[in-house]
Amino acid sequence: MTVDGELSTVNRQSSTSSLMAESKPSLYTCLSPALLHLYDLSESTVVIIDVLRATSTIATALFNGAKSVIPVASVPRCIELGRELGGITAGERDGRVAEGLEYGNSPFEYPPSFIEDRILVLTTTNGTKLLHMALDNGAEEIITGSFPNLTAVCDHLLALNKPVILGCAAWKDRVNMEDTLFAGAVIDRIGAHFTINCDSSRFAANLYRLAQPNLFEFMKNNDASHYHRLMGYGLEKDIRYCLTPDQASVLPLFVGDRLVKA
Repeated sequence: MTVDGELSTVNRQSSTSSLMAESKPSLYTCLSPALLHLYDLSESTVVIIDVLRATSTIATALFNGAKSVIPVASVPRCIELGRELGGITAGERDGRVAEGLEYGNSPFEYPPSFIEDRILVLTTTNGTKLLHMALDNGAEEIITGSFPNLTAVCDHLLALNKPVILGCAAWKDRVNMEDTLFAGAVIDRIGAHFTINCDSSRFAANLYRLAQPNLFEFMKNNDASHYHRLMGYGLEKDIRYCLTPDQASVLPLFVGDRLVKA
């Protein structure tokens, strides 16, 4: 083969690789709701991530047979809507059951015997806030993600083959470890199928790989703030559950004003 022929082959291969890269949808990680305005949500699936504990509880409730979960911003609205619909009113503020609500944000509060065929109206410190922000900013599709439904989330994003925003609920706009770890877990599994030009996504993936194989011990050894907050309330069982993959393998999809099992 001539030099010109070799150059032509290299150029074709380079062009093919570029086209393949361009054909992949984008994936970005938003580490805090305070940064959400920097991202274009209009053609993206937004994954709301609030590992400890809102999105873990949402997945668990739907997995255990809940008819739907309605996320609301305030305690008064939660109580009002619960009365209207005959639903369970639940939620937390700063990790504890919110005043005026009977149930909290622990996945263990919603076994099948209690939640099956019922509506859960839920308000939380961070997760419900981010979900409504994504809705207000024109997200094409909203789902919720947590370690208990990690595989369901990954399978859905791969099947869609559309742009993705991994949205971390964080803690009162401050970046937290557990939501970043979940974003990293998603990227570790399916990142090769997306175009990633995003340092926060690289950071999340590297943090997750560093944390393997024991996320609980990693959170403990690195003094994660939410780890200490929930441990102070005696919620080690909740933390361990929320960091364990695929115990509630459903896909919560936001339809209308509520999350349903897709």
